[in-house]
Amino acid sequence: MRLLSILVALLAAATLVVGQQAGSASLIGMGVVGLLLAVVTFRSPTLPFFLRIFSGVFAIEYVLFGAAAVLAQIGAWPEALQIPPVPTSLPTTVGVFGILIYAISFVPVIGRIARIASPYFESDQITTANLWPIGPFSIRLGTLAVSLFVFLIVLNQVQVGITLRLSFFNRDMYDALQNKDAAAFWYQLFYVFCVWALLWVISNLIELFANYTILIRWRQFMANEYTQRWLDHATHYRIALAGSVDNPDQRIAEDTRAFVNQTYGFALPLLSQVSTLVSFSIILWNIQVAFTLPGTSITVPGYIFWVAFFYAAAATWLTHLIGRPLIRLEFEQEKREANFRFSLARLREYSEQIALMVGEPTERAHLAQRFRDIVENFYRLVWRRLKLTSFTLSYNQLSVVLPYIILAPYYFAGTITLGIMMQVAGAFDRVQTALSFIINSYSSIASYLASINRLTSFETAIADAQHGPISEEALGRETSRDEGLHIRNATLLLPNGKPIVKLGKLDFGTQRSTLLIGPSGSGKSTLFRAIAGIWPFGDGKVGIPPDAQIMLLPQRPYLPQGSLRAALAYPADEQAYDDAAIRAAMEKVKLGHLADKLDEVDLWGQRLSGGEQQRLAVARALLSKPDWLFLDEATASLDEKLEGEIYATIDRELPDTRIVSIGHRATLRTMHDAIVTMEPNADGTFTPTPTEKTPAA
Repeated sequence: MRLLSILVALLAAATLVVGQQAGSASLIGMGVVGLLLAVVTFRSPTLPFFLRIFSGVFAIEYVLFGAAAVLAQIGAWPEALQIPPVPTSLPTTVGVFGILIYAISFVPVIGRIARIASPYFESDQITTANLWPIGPFSIRLGTLAVSLFVFLIVLNQVQVGITLRLSFFNRDMYDALQNKDAAAFWYQLFYVFCVWALLWVISNLIELFANYTILIRWRQFMANEYTQRWLDHATHYRIALAGSVDNPDQRIAEDTRAFVNQTYGFALPLLSQVSTLVSFSIILWNIQVAFTLPGTSITVPGYIFWVAFFYAAAATWLTHLIGRPLIRLEFEQEKREANFRFSLARLREYSEQIALMVGEPTERAHLAQRFRDIVENFYRLVWRRLKLTSFTLSYNQLSVVLPYIILAPYYFAGTITLGIMMQVAGAFDRVQTALSFIINSYSSIASYLASINRLTSFETAIADAQHGPISEEALGRETSRDEGLHIRNATLLLPNGKPIVKLGKLDFGTQRSTLLIGPSGSGKSTLFRAIAGIWPFGDGKVGIPPDAQIMLLPQRPYLPQGSLRAALAYPADEQAYDDAAIRAAMEKVKLGHLADKLDEVDLWGQRLSGGEQQRLAVARALLSKPDWLFLDEATASLDEKLEGEIYATIDRELPDTRIVSIGHRATLRTMHDAIVTMEPNADGTFTPTPTEKTPAA
């Protein structure tokens, strides 16, 4: 970008020299714009990468079009090309675009959009692309994304140029009709319209394919990135505990899709509309339609352009006043829709428990209330959209006849021809449509801003969970100097900030197996989660042996969707263990009757009983062979005899594994070498204290 800024500055300086010598105000203006563009191009490395793409494209176009315009002004334009010379208005317009990109980067919402969009275009991932006639090839994902995006920017500007050329065809064809010039009419129809219309169709087909390619790759990248950041280091769990955002699944699945589609859907069309505005404004400005201010001799230059400009500007301001509440309403609607979907998913997850308790009437009432919330906000949206649509429809209908009302007196007076009238009417429509982009897109913009707000708040929650007050760093991790696992100087808090566990030092490495006991609500499970590194509330140090593999089995195991083999291998890949090892582990935990169903896909979380699910979790431990195994009432659904057999199996099959259990049954005391009791303190907290082992009653 530094080199590009130097090229822009050199061309701008040369343009000023030529313009001064020729006495050309247009060249001098182009040179001044070029100097400003050189400054912002030099500063563009400070912009988010997404905006830097636009800045670079406009700077390159300024150099190319500007050089061509200077050649045309000094009479060096090659006539053999049979192409009209480039007007100075084109590079000047491009330069203004580049300056505007830098200016809008300071708008907060634009900064947020660019920051969310930039990682895709900067990605170093290697991907495969297939381009005819080259065939498949490997390329850096960011390079492919930038190439496609730049190509689409240029293609959009080419389409504006084609539209501009067709407006002149429109003028010449109507003039031929007015003059009854058959030869000119058929020439315009077959040798002008057919050629440019064909180019228009081809360019749109190419754009369509490129659109789909960049959109699906962009969405795939964002979904993968957010999913990875949400799942890394148990971030999803800490966010759920903190309650900092609602429905993260919606933000990954729906909001990333909306952001990609709408960012692309606004960025390129907006650029196209600005290009259209400038190109067709030149036509309006140059139409010789005189208008004198009433009661004066002052003539207004570019009268038709100013009518279109102030007409659309006033309508845009009114649209914003009417439609501003839509942003908040769209955000709230998406939230309520997501809450309703979550309630349905949760009902499906706990369908057995609900059926056993005959809870269907309560669930119906709950779902009905959720949907009433949707309906209530929906009517607010409808009423606001009715107001906005009433205004925009009226505005658009008036826009159809307004240019004819203005131009008709000049046509009937013979000041302009029919062709000019039709061209100006078309140009007026293009200009006011470009100026009305925000008006006609306000509802979509409101939805877009709501998606941006949801993604921004999701990113903030992820950042807090990874490096903020609810991060795993809240309880610092350190490496044990021995094979033990210890906690020291720790205070564990509940999510509401109330302390629940306080301890000076606790070492689980003195015995091979330890039983942690205490009353319900004394913080036993919280202590386990702190050791696992997923509890974000509190402070202290957790010492872990180097390279130690820790597995924690909760009371209610998680069974992923898919085959029974995948459930047994989890969290490893379902092919991580061979059939013999899996079947042997199933036999040892009394699940041999399911050995023939390894590759059967089912809702195993609903099909298996609570006891079977807990034994399946123990089978995972037998396969994984962790260094430390924490069992948080992981056998509570088993009868005492079967529980004893399972513990004996763990003791026999995992001789090198240290075991720490939470349980309430007295029979568990004989199955462990040491006991730690959660002792109450005067302030309502509990302290885990090693206790002398006594025989079970």
